[in-house]
Amino acid sequence: MKSPFAFVLALAFCLKLTAQADIPNNYKLIYSQDFEQSQAMNHFEMTDPDAWRIGKGDNGNCMELFKQSEYKSVVRSPFNIAMIKDVLVGDFIFEIRLNQNGREYSHRDLCLMFGINNPSNYYYTHIASKPDDHAHSIFIVNDEPRTSIVAKRTDGANWGGKDSWHTARVVRKVEEGIIKIYFDDKTRPIMEANDTHFKSGFLGFGSFDDTGKFDDIKIWAPKVIKPKMGFFN
Repeated sequence: MKSPFAFVLALAFCLKLTAQADIPNNYKLIYSQDFEQSQAMNHFEMTDPDAWRIGKGDNGNCMELFKQSEYKSVVRSPFNIAMIKDVLVGDFIFEIRLNQNGREYSHRDLCLMFGINNPSNYYYTHIASKPDDHAHSIFIVNDEPRTSIVAKRTDGANWGGKDSWHTARVVRKVEEGIIKIYFDDKTRPIMEANDTHFKSGFLGFGSFDDTGKFDDIKIWAPKVIKPKMGFFN
């Protein structure tokens, strides 16, 4: 007869396999972050470091955007960005837990950035309560004000109360141009787009002009691209 401890281990193993079942076999977990280590903030470059801090989440520490950044973008695009400095990828799956703790209104948002080449060249998804030309969409910032490239989207995301947490995921396949955004339900995207402009880039998160908390980052990719030492190398 198996011991209760052996049963618990077997159950945990099965749950882990189930959680990874939707990750392609050739993808590896290349980055994870739970913000429990004191040096966690050193992994990020922010548009305004003074707007970010280590806060308390629903399960330990998290990274908190607690006020509007003192930052002026070159072209109209999100003001509040924390970019992961050492993760440069082409294809990837980017998963993160989100807590939007601002007031309820149509543009109540948090954003996930990807394909970041520089402050004026990247993609981002704006997950908001209601869709319009500037909200709840997938955007490209390409040396001009952000432009929506979304092909399909839902009628908005339900952020819930100020203590509610959600899991978001971005899936990117460069050659096919696939961009898919998931929110809690990993079987049905809330947004889809097709674009091949940026072949690789850094990843990040933040908001256009709201506050929120971020935790439990996981990034899977078939490979990591080594950043160049300089623009002309």
